[in-house]
Amino acid sequence: MQFKDIIGQEELKRHLVHAVDTGRISHAQLFSGSAGAGSLALAVAYVQYLCCTHRLDGDSCGECPSCRQISQLAHPDLHMVFPVNRQGKKSTDVMLSDQFMGQFRELFTETGGYFSPHEWYARLDLGKTLKGVISAGEADEIIRKLSFKSFESEYKVILMWLPETMIEVAENKLLKILEEPWEHTLFVLVSEQSDLLLPTILSRTQEVGVPRITPEVLQRYAAEHGVRDAEQNRVLSRLAAGDILRLKQLIKGEDDTERQENFELFCRLMRLSYNDRHLELITWAEDVARLTREQQRSFLRNALRLLRESFMLHSGIPQVGYLWGEELKFCTNFAPFVGARNIEPLSDEIERAMSQITQNGNPTIVFTHFALAVSKMIKHL
Repeated sequence: MQFKDIIGQEELKRHLVHAVDTGRISHAQLFSGSAGAGSLALAVAYVQYLCCTHRLDGDSCGECPSCRQISQLAHPDLHMVFPVNRQGKKSTDVMLSDQFMGQFRELFTETGGYFSPHEWYARLDLGKTLKGVISAGEADEIIRKLSFKSFESEYKVILMWLPETMIEVAENKLLKILEEPWEHTLFVLVSEQSDLLLPTILSRTQEVGVPRITPEVLQRYAAEHGVRDAEQNRVLSRLAAGDILRLKQLIKGEDDTERQENFELFCRLMRLSYNDRHLELITWAEDVARLTREQQRSFLRNALRLLRESFMLHSGIPQVGYLWGEELKFCTNFAPFVGARNIEPLSDEIERAMSQITQNGNPTIVFTHFALAVSKMIKHL
């Protein structure tokens, strides 16, 4: 994975190259950003550049043994850690990333490093109830691996994807390592929700914020992948909101079913809330609770988007919106109920529900509370 393979992020790539070239390499770095912004791919490209023996023109050579091994996630000094789990495991079973490394490499190769947690969990076939975690045993394995000398490179690298999925014991063990790091050891954490990490871990890492991809880059990508109509290109790139994974789904039409289901759940919630139909709101919560956790998170993200779009319409600035079709029609009618007095409390409720679902909260309880809380805030302003 070379920097040239990363979609957009030119300024950030220059910053990372300059840091390596000037020797300003923090022992623990946190790449914080969404999968669709390329946070994982960018982290791998950074490690490859760091370990490359023939860097050229601000990029790794892609040809030396180190580059070839890292591009396949098979370098002996690169240790990958990511959330895992499996159906039918016993309580005594220790789930380690190494046991699933083949599946992870396959997905990384197929997608060029651009894939979501949902895609990874689908590859693991976790079903509706299981979630991927980084266990205490994984932290012990990290300590064991770091006790050895490096094989080929100057650095031993731990690249941890989704560190927010660590259980508490694992977080505390990682914190101990970060406080007393081995010489020539580099930790690269790649997080989508860094706010879920322990503050003490955050304080010991250097954050590398991975921003959303610019509309101009998305429009070029869409044009290169068959979207020739200029207006369609513009609309799809705006709807993707800086997320290349979302843009790919929109181009292929794969996002339509999930988007429609989320939209219908949102409309139903708001109509029941406006009419104070509390018993039906409980039924609504039970229906959402039957979805997978990734589907629940997808609904909440979409609900937050629609609320913010409705607020923009309420504020009289529709030109900055990203709505069209039936979403635009509904939110135009719904806009009078979302204003300065309730947009922040509504957003807070969504963020709270998202955090509770991420932390494995009981979905029936979470969404029942969420629906009843929302119903108190939806009034004509």
